[in-house]
Amino acid sequence: MMTSDEIAKRIIADITRLLRDKERITLAIDGRCASGKTTLARKLQALLPDCRVFHTDDFFLRPEQRTPQRLSEAGGNMDRERLRDEILQRLPGGGEIIYHPFDCMAASLLKPVKAPGARVSIVEGTYSCHAELRAFYDLTIFLSTSPSRQLRRLSQREGADLEAFKSRWIPMEEKYFRECAPADFCDLFFET
Repeated sequence: MMTSDEIAKRIIADITRLLRDKERITLAIDGRCASGKTTLARKLQALLPDCRVFHTDDFFLRPEQRTPQRLSEAGGNMDRERLRDEILQRLPGGGEIIYHPFDCMAASLLKPVKAPGARVSIVEGTYSCHAELRAFYDLTIFLSTSPSRQLRRLSQREGADLEAFKSRWIPMEEKYFRECAPADFCDLFFET
């Protein structure tokens, strides 16, 4: 198992290689909850001089979108269409991105957020490598962790509702992993 610094170093080598041929690149960090996706994205952002990060947590479905049909889909609890329309389709232009994050506590969209243009854009979070979104990325990364480590990390998160993760969020993620197989399609895979 690699350390987070070794993982970041490996990814930065790939980013550097990709930037030799492209003006801008977009990468996704998908994987299990508590596998280190957000931590890795923050680390990469700190190490790269021209990088912005978007979180799939900002793109959960609004209450009126949560139909039984939609929630029965693998990865159906994320608003893939809004992520695609507000972020992914606009990244190649390199300019400022304006989007509306979803607030889970208020169950509504927040005021628009402005993300300045950057050469490297990272979309981090479970469902980021959904089949409908894969074509937008130049590099895809999957992070995994053991179930016991996952639960231990979740129990250490401030304010985490461990029972909700066990009964709802982890089963939804595992359905997505089984049916959409993002780990099989990602360029890089790391066990954390």
